[in-house]
Amino acid sequence: MLAKRLSPGLAPLALAVSWSCAVSQEVLNPEEQIAQALAAAPEDLAEGARVLGYATDGAVVELRPGTNDFICLASNPANERFSSSCYHASLEPYFARGRELSAEGLSTEERYEVRYGEMEAGTLPMPVMSAAQYVLDGVWDSETATATGSVRWVIYIPGATSESTGLSPAPVPGGPWIMAPGTPGAHIMIVPPQER
Repeated sequence: MLAKRLSPGLAPLALAVSWSCAVSQEVLNPEEQIAQALAAAPEDLAEGARVLGYATDGAVVELRPGTNDFICLASNPANERFSSSCYHASLEPYFARGRELSAEGLSTEERYEVRYGEMEAGTLPMPVMSAAQYVLDGVWDSETATATGSVRWVIYIPGATSESTGLSPAPVPGGPWIMAPGTPGAHIMIVPPQER
């Protein structure tokens, strides 16, 4: 298990920037949402990451502009499970479209189908090259501003297959494997072994 807390050097920056952003919708606890979002980030990319969070109406809003090509998203307060995510900016159109489709009530499978079709038609941009995502799943403690859980790594490689990567399509505990091979959403998954 991983316990990750917003580093002391980022806390003042997160607070200062969150209040200086012009956010049109009401946002509850922007500083906590920034800490949640950055909990999934690799330390060397966190300080310059653009941070997205949730307004009280459920809309995704920018809490802090970024200075690098990295975006971090706070855990959705509408979900019971804590899960924050950080990813390369080239993946934002794909994830933003997924959020739109989710708001329309589409299932996970339907969201994939729609986005894959749009990517193949050229109406939804794909990452030009491999792009990474870091997902922290676990539990958030508001009192200590600490996330406890594990990070899984996702590396998007549109169209990749087992043959082109040498990776198995079967899950490999603690190791890399390819998910959704041959599709626009093909990606390498690396999930840490689960503690027993």
